[in-house]
Amino acid sequence: MIDEQDVLNSINSNPNQEFQSLGEPDKNKEKYSMTSEVLAFTWETAKIIIISLAIIIPIRYYLVQPFFVKGASMEPNFHDGDYLLVDEISYRFNEPKRGEIIVFRSPENLSQYFIKRIVGLPDETVEIKNDRVVVYNADFPRGIELKEGYLSEDQETAGSFFVKLESDEYFVLGDNRLQSSDSRRWGNLDRNLITGRAYLRLWPFSKIMKTEQVSYE
Repeated sequence: MIDEQDVLNSINSNPNQEFQSLGEPDKNKEKYSMTSEVLAFTWETAKIIIISLAIIIPIRYYLVQPFFVKGASMEPNFHDGDYLLVDEISYRFNEPKRGEIIVFRSPENLSQYFIKRIVGLPDETVEIKNDRVVVYNADFPRGIELKEGYLSEDQETAGSFFVKLESDEYFVLGDNRLQSSDSRRWGNLDRNLITGRAYLRLWPFSKIMKTEQVSYE
C-alpha cells in the first residue's frame, strides 16, 4: 500500500521533479527529428534536380537547341535578336530539303554558327547570273529558275557563279542577299557542318511562328 504522506513528502522535498519529467521536451529526439527532416528535404530536392537534368540535357544536346539570330543576313524573315529553336533530330532520319532554313557551323570558323536558307542540294549545279538563281539536276537538266517568294521585292542576288555540288554538299544563301556571307563567299557547305533546321521562332512573342519549307517549282 502506498503511503500518501510519503508521496506528499517526496513532492514537497522536490516540487519540480514530476513536472520536469513530464513537461520538458527530449532535446535529443528533437535534434534527431530536425536532422531527418533536413535530410528528407535535401534528398527530395536532389531527386527533382536529377530528374530535371535527365530530361533537359538530352533535349538540349540531342533534340532541340536554342539559337539567337545575329545580324541582318536573313531579313526580312528573321531579324537580329530573334530567338529560335533548332530541330537537331530530323536530319538524322531525313535529308535537308531546298527552302529549309538551317543553322550550321561556319566553314571558316567552327566556333561560329550561321543561319541561311538551302538553295542547292547534293549533286546539283547552281547558277547565279543576272539576279537569277537557276538549279540543274536530274529532273531539270536544262535548269529551272527558283521562285523565291520569301525575298523582299527590292532584293538582289549579286554575283556570277556556276557551281557543281558534291554528294555531301549544299549551296546556301541568306535571304538578305546584299548583306549575307554565304556560299557565294566561302563555297559549298559540307553536310557534317549542319546542326539542324530552324523549327520555331519563340521571340519576339508578336512574331511566334513555325518555319516553313519553300517549294522552288
